Amino acid sequence: MTHDTKDIPLPSQSTAALVSGQTETAGTGCGLWLVAAVAIIGAGCWWFIQGQPKPVRDKSRIMPVVVAPVQRANVADWLPALGTVTPLNNVVVKSRVDGQLLSMNFSEGQMVIKDTLLAEIDPRPYEVQLAQAKGQMARDQAQLENAQLDLKRYQKLMAEDSIAQQQLDTQASLVRQYQSAIAADQSQVDSAQLNLIYTRITAPITGKLGLRQVDPGNIVHAGDANGLVTIAQIQPIGILFSIPQERVPTVETHLKKGEVVSVEVWDGAKKSKLASGKLLTTDNQIDITTSTLRLKAEMSNEDFKLFPNQFVNVRLLVDTTTDALVVPSSAIQRGAKGTFVYAVNADQTVELKLVKLGVDDGERTAVQEGLKEGEKVVIDGTDRIRAGSKVEISTRNGKPRSSAP
Repeated sequence: MTHDTKDIPLPSQSTAALVSGQTETAGTGCGLWLVAAVAIIGAGCWWFIQGQPKPVRDKSRIMPVVVAPVQRANVADWLPALGTVTPLNNVVVKSRVDGQLLSMNFSEGQMVIKDTLLAEIDPRPYEVQLAQAKGQMARDQAQLENAQLDLKRYQKLMAEDSIAQQQLDTQASLVRQYQSAIAADQSQVDSAQLNLIYTRITAPITGKLGLRQVDPGNIVHAGDANGLVTIAQIQPIGILFSIPQERVPTVETHLKKGEVVSVEVWDGAKKSKLASGKLLTTDNQIDITTSTLRLKAEMSNEDFKLFPNQFVNVRLLVDTTTDALVVPSSAIQRGAKGTFVYAVNADQTVELKLVKLGVDDGERTAVQEGLKEGEKVVIDGTDRIRAGSKVEISTRNGKPRSSAP
C-alpha cells in the first residue's frame, strides 16, 4: 500500500520555536534550583560554625622559664677569624755531596731532635780525597823545611859576604812560595774533611719527619730538588690568620706596649678548643683585595692536636671591657623593634625590654643600655612567652624552683 506523504502535515516553524523555548526554560529553572540549594547549604554551614563556641586563649596560663640575673663582670672582646696551621720552620733535608746513599736511619713520621743522624752516603771517595790532600800537604811541608834550612845557611854566608844578595833574596822567595803552598794544601785538607763530614746527614732542626723521597742504594746529588725528607717544626707551631683593617690599630697598640695578646684555636664546629697561645707579630702591609692584615700566632701544641696546613677557627683577644653589665647570650632576642630581652618582674610577669649591646665573648654579652644590675632575664623558654605573660621560674632540668626569686 502506498501512502502519499503530502497528506501528512509538517510542524510549522512557530511550533518548533515553542518547543525550543520550553526546553530552555526547563534548563534555566534547574540551574536556578541548583544555585539556590548550594547557597542554602553554605548558609547552614556558616551558621553552624558561627554557632560553635570559639577557643579562648588563656592569658593566665603560667609558662615555665629559666632565668639568669644581670651581673657585673669583665667581658673579653674576642675577634673571630679563619686560620691555617703552619710550622714555625719547615726544612727540606738534602745531601750536600754526591754519592751512593747507604742507609736511611729514621722512620717516616718520626719525631727527631736536632743533629740526629738521618742518612749516610758512601764516604770512601771522600776518604781518598782527604788522603790525597794530606799527602800533598806533607810533600810541600818537607820542601818548605828544606828551603828554610837553606835560607839560614845563605843568611850566614851573606853575613860573611860570601854570596850575592840576589841569591839570598831568591831563597827567601822560595820559602814564601812553599808557605803559600802549605796554606793551599791546608784548605784542600779542610775541604776533604768537610765533604767527609757531609756524608753523614743529620737533622738541622727538631721536628717531625715526613715521607722519605729516596731509597737507599740510589745515587744522590747536592742539586736534587726533592731532597731526602722534610722536617716540620710542630712544637711549637704557628697559626696564620687575617683580621679586618679596622681592628688593626687596637692590636698594634697592645703589641707596642709589650702586652701578651691571647689567641685561641677551635675546631671547625667551634665546639672544642684545640690550643691556646699568643700573638707573635703582624704582616707589614694590608691586603688590598680583602682589606685584611695577616697575623701570626704561636701555640705550644704539646698534645699534637694541631697539624701543618690544618684549617681552624681562631679567636683573637682584642680588648676586655671591665665592670660591664652582662647577660647570657641566649637571653638576647631580635625582632622588628630591634634587640630585646624578656625581663621577669616581681609579680612573675614578663616585660619586653629593648637593649643596646656591647661586646660578646660567645657565652656572655655586655648590655650598655636597657637593664639594671640584679634584674632577671629569660634565657630558656622565650618561644613560649610574650610581653605580659605569667611565668614560673624553673631550673635547667625543667623542675620548678622551691622558692620565688
